[in-house]
Amino acid sequence: MSDAPLWPVRDAELSDVASLAQLWFNGWQDAHADILPLELKQARTLASFHERLAAALADARTAGPQGRPSGFSLIKDDELYQLYVDAAARGTGLAARLVADAVQRIGAKGHRRAWLACAIGNGRAARFYEKSGWRRQGVMTSYLATPNGVIALDVWRYEVPISTA
Repeated sequence: MSDAPLWPVRDAELSDVASLAQLWFNGWQDAHADILPLELKQARTLASFHERLAAALADARTAGPQGRPSGFSLIKDDELYQLYVDAAARGTGLAARLVADAVQRIGAKGHRRAWLACAIGNGRAARFYEKSGWRRQGVMTSYLATPNGVIALDVWRYEVPISTA
């Protein structure tokens, strides 16, 4: 466990985008570069993460000092679309707080279930989601946009019910 301050989860701001894009790029390389197709690795550049994050900023939440956040989540409708935490912040409870916040936001949109896609072979993420109450529902195909077209990728689908209480 880190001695870092317990930063509140907050809306991501434009001043966070560069740091979050770097965090996303680093986390993606760590978790996915060795298990996903080379053409996807080549498409997932730092610039691509910056563009994607800037386009989805309204749905991004983060924690940490402005301009230097330690993690973030993105939601898309009823999906926890992205979750990344800086390696230095792992084990601090930040990922669990970001997930809880994302699930609450999905529930506030009227959904009774949240879902996410997890790369097949990303055991660390799978263990975290299962420990957090998410259940693997099986394999689905995710269609990922790249500058060179769409890549179809089989992924694990996880779901969690959203309490209305």
